[in-house]
This record gives sequence, structure tokens and C-alpha cells, in this order.
Amino acid sequence: MAALSIQTPSESGTTVTYASCTGGGDTAANNGKMLLHVKNGSGGALTVTVTKTASASIADPQYGLLTKANSVVEVGAGAEKFIGPFATGAFNSTSGTIAITYSGVTSLTIAAIQI
Repeated sequence: MAALSIQTPSESGTTVTYASCTGGGDTAANNGKMLLHVKNGSGGALTVTVTKTASASIADPQYGLLTKANSVVEVGAGAEKFIGPFATGAFNSTSGTIAITYSGVTSLTIAAIQI
């Protein structure tokens, strides 16, 4: 897994740099105010998954037992998507990072942007 560089926009403007997605997945530091911007230049839809770390379920009186799921987002062919932000208690590892995996990486690029 490759660690993505976190980019912070400014009011004077920021040119975002995109990295090629890694076949084994990527990680990104997450403070709860971080978004992923994914660009799919391939000819088919690809799936981006951010893996949850929270394993506990919460009993809600109105909805019953609730369990956090992975964040799974399909990015269509030639499309772009912003994904996030990610709650730190639900997605962060003990080192403060999120784990990102992909169904394929051909022509798939990503940027981690802190807002």
C-alpha cells in the first residue's frame, strides 16, 4: 500500500496532484476532514472501497441494531467522484490512516484533499 500525500487547498488556489492508484491499495492520513477525489479514465466502471475499522454495533431504539459498513463507491467509466469525509472513529486505523482498495487500477487516479 502506498501512502497518499494530503493536499490542503488555499484561498489563493491550489493545483491538485493526482497519484496512480496502487493495485494493493493505498492509505491516507485522516483527521475527519479529508476527501478523496477519484478520476476513472478507463472504459469501465471501477469500485473504490474505504474499509471500516469500527466493529461494534449500536442499538438504536428507532432503527434497531446498526453496524457501520465499508464505504463502497462506484466510479463510472470516464467519471470523477469526491468521496468522504470519513469519521475517524469508524474508519481510522490505530495510526490515524484509512485503507483504500480498488476493483481495478488501470487509468484510475486519486487525490487526498484536506478541507
